[in-house]
Amino acid sequence: MNLNVSKRKNGRIYLYIEKSYRDKITGKPRKKNVKTLGYVDELEKQYSDPITHFREVARQMTLEEKSSRQITLTVDMNEDLSMNAEGSKNFGYAVPLKIYHELGLDQFLKNRSRSEKFEFNANSIMILLVISRLLSPGSKIKAYNEKSRYFERFDFSKDDVYRALTYFDKISNDLQRYLHESVRMKYECDTSIIYYDVTNYYFEIKKTDENRKRGRCKQNRKKPIIQMGLALDKKGIPLHYELFPGNCLDKQTFRSVIGEVRKKYDTGRIVVVADMGIITGDNIYYLTGNKPEKPKNGYVFSFSVRGGTKAFKSYVLDEKGYTDGSGNLLEDDADFKVKDRITYRDINVTMESGKIQKKTVYEKQVVFWSKKYYLKARAERAEMIAKAEALIARPGEFNKDTSYGAAAYVKNLEYDKKTGEILNTGKVLYINESKIAEEEKYDGYYSIVTSELGMSVADIIDTYRGLWEIEETFKITKSDLETRPVYVSEYSHINAHFLTCFVALTILRLIQQKTDGKYSTAKILECLNKIQCSHEDENIYLFNYRNEMTDTIGNAFSIDFTKKRRTLLEIKKILGNVKI
Repeated sequence: MNLNVSKRKNGRIYLYIEKSYRDKITGKPRKKNVKTLGYVDELEKQYSDPITHFREVARQMTLEEKSSRQITLTVDMNEDLSMNAEGSKNFGYAVPLKIYHELGLDQFLKNRSRSEKFEFNANSIMILLVISRLLSPGSKIKAYNEKSRYFERFDFSKDDVYRALTYFDKISNDLQRYLHESVRMKYECDTSIIYYDVTNYYFEIKKTDENRKRGRCKQNRKKPIIQMGLALDKKGIPLHYELFPGNCLDKQTFRSVIGEVRKKYDTGRIVVVADMGIITGDNIYYLTGNKPEKPKNGYVFSFSVRGGTKAFKSYVLDEKGYTDGSGNLLEDDADFKVKDRITYRDINVTMESGKIQKKTVYEKQVVFWSKKYYLKARAERAEMIAKAEALIARPGEFNKDTSYGAAAYVKNLEYDKKTGEILNTGKVLYINESKIAEEEKYDGYYSIVTSELGMSVADIIDTYRGLWEIEETFKITKSDLETRPVYVSEYSHINAHFLTCFVALTILRLIQQKTDGKYSTAKILECLNKIQCSHEDENIYLFNYRNEMTDTIGNAFSIDFTKKRRTLLEIKKILGNVKI
């Protein structure tokens, strides 16, 4: 309680006592008038100093209110735990739960499932799978067995969870589009730039099937994999994903995912950013159309220096034209240099008839050199050369898998096609010095090509650097969210698994965005996990974790994480408010 001393337009001073509280709907701090006192000049007839008097009254009212909330606990040091005591409950899940409901995912699932014949609560199951993926990732069985960790009423069976996965697969594309539209309306997004990349997830199985096939695993495992193509918007918020068989090449996934985004996400003209694994004539032509002077959609792609033409390599190595990025001449010890040009090149395009035709595209080529990347390339190669030298000295200790990377620098190396063992052909193994020398020429150099001829060099480089967001996103899914290993085998269940991961990832990115990118995703998840409480007495729960980060997250989402104790009713009220 506080005394409000208000000066009115007529010059008189008016007093009233107000109380601070949090709005039940918004969670924002508010104040309300609890006692009207009157004008000071009139109150002076009763009190010698009305302001001092009523400040003390407000203080006493505060003490009385606090006293009414105080209880006395009697602690029995010999008391046993009750049978089936549940331990701590998580309360940090209130944050992702709030975003889940702000995005209207609950209404989407409730509306869509009304016409279905099943009786389980699809929305309730989705909530469990999403918050479990964020705060306690693992199998669906693990999520089900830990459902009492939260204050939600999860009234469904283990079998219902797997039945729901089949349903989630059925509505996957619709849910992704709905999610994007909700993000656009509630959190804003920018689809003028689309980041695209491909990764894969391995399965702990020996036999392949229609979708889980052997391909180029990015973790260098000889396991069946599934490919995922993922598109993010300019802010790094997940937009759309699709799954592909493990033997599908990265470049073959592009048109399917980007086509879905273009047709059904109301993006307008887009500029797609991707790495060199995507850059093919067909994909460029698909984006830009048949008018090279006025591309329908645009691209910013990394472009291989070492794989470029002889003329392009000469351009890269020619010191003429390089500046420090601001148009200034280079100093002798410069850590960065860049140059650009507008040029044209021919690409091979597969026409509808199946025939290959050459098409001309006009591009801005940006080439830059970074000392940081130069030193990184040299250090990585030094490790591989050391490994190659060990391989030459002790070939019996290596095979095709364990010699990965180093084998490129060893001449006369051959493997047994069945076992992968290194064959003793009688030929002398030695370091390929010419290959090393050729690679060293281009250490630290990177190149980018774009259809956006009017885009500045700085914007091109900054735009391409945003692709690291998607690489970071894949790392998050594989580490923080533990998307792999996948514990389900039916394809519909596999897709549903990735859908719940996609929703969880979107929510996690929005938490990051709402807290101004102050914290890594790992730190956010660790924090939310530690916001727990334990049952202390009757309906009272004790909290034991608070720091600057909990306050920042709480303030961002108008959820009070500052109290040491709360009643069960208070906890349920907060959780009820985040669902509004």
